[in-house]
Amino acid sequence: MPTIFRLLTITTLSIAVIISCGQDKSKKIEKDLANESQQKAEQLKKDFNKAKQVFYSLPSPIETAMLIKRSGVDYDENLLNPLENQSKYVSSYKLAMNLGVYSANISYASIFNQNQTSIKYMAAAKKLAENLGILDAIDQQTVERLENNINNRDSLMDIISETFMNSDSFLKENGRPETASLLIAGGWIEGLFLATQHAKLSPDNEEIIDRITDQKISLQSLIKLLDGYKENKNVAMALENLIKINKIYENFTMVTTDMKSVTDNAERKTLLQAKSDVYHDKAHIEELTTVVDSIRTGIVQPD
Repeated sequence: MPTIFRLLTITTLSIAVIISCGQDKSKKIEKDLANESQQKAEQLKKDFNKAKQVFYSLPSPIETAMLIKRSGVDYDENLLNPLENQSKYVSSYKLAMNLGVYSANISYASIFNQNQTSIKYMAAAKKLAENLGILDAIDQQTVERLENNINNRDSLMDIISETFMNSDSFLKENGRPETASLLIAGGWIEGLFLATQHAKLSPDNEEIIDRITDQKISLQSLIKLLDGYKENKNVAMALENLIKINKIYENFTMVTTDMKSVTDNAERKTLLQAKSDVYHDKAHIEELTTVVDSIRTGIVQPD
C-alpha cells in the first residue's frame, strides 16, 4: 500500500479509537488529526514527487552500459562483481548497494551480448531482491523470460530495463525510498567504476573519458537525492562515498552556455535550455579512478 494511503488509514483508525474513549473531545481531536494527516500527506506527496524527479534525471545502468560500449572498448568480465559474493551479503546496506551493482553488471554483460552471463547475474540479483523483501520486482517469470529470449538482444535489453525500473518503483511505492536510493547509488557507482577501469586500459579513448566527465552533472542529482534521507545510517554511508567522489569532480571545470529559447511547434511550447560542458585533465581522471576503485571495493566486499 502506498505510504500516503497507509498513513491515511492509520489516522482513520486512530480517530475511531479516540471517539470511543471520549465523545466530548472527539470533534476537536478528529479535526486536529485530520489537519495533521492532511499536512503529512501533502508533505509526503511533495517529497515523493521531488525524489521522483531526481530519480528520472539519473542514467539507468542500461544507459550507462550503452555509453561505455559506444566508446568502442572491449568487454572485460573480470570487472564484474563475482557471482559467489552474492551469498555473502547480509546487511541491508550491502544487499541494496550490490543489487544496484549487479543491475549494472547485468546491463554491461547484455550490451556486449554476453547473454549467459546476464542470466546468471539476474539470478543472483533475484536472490538479493528476495533477501531485501522485494522479490515481486524480480520473480522467477522474469528469469524465465530472459532464458527464453537469450538470442534476442533487443528483448533482453527491454527485460533488464523493465526489471530495474520495477525494483525502483516497488521500493518507492512501498515506503522504502531509502533502500531505493541505495540501489540507485550502487548502480551509479558501478557504472562509473566500469567506465574508469576501461579508461585506465584505454587512456587515449576520448569518448570514454567524456562519459566519465559527464557524470559530474548526474552526481549532483544523486547527492541531492540521498541527502534527503541522510538520517538513515545506510544512506549516510553511501552519501559519504559520493561526497568523496564529488571532491574529485570539483577539480573538473564545468562551463554552462547562455540560455536559449527553443520552440516546440507541435506542442506549442517554448523552453529555455542551456548546455553544460565539463573539462578535465589526465591527473584528475587518474585520481578519480583510484578513489572510485577504493569505494567500489568496499561496496562489493562481503559482510
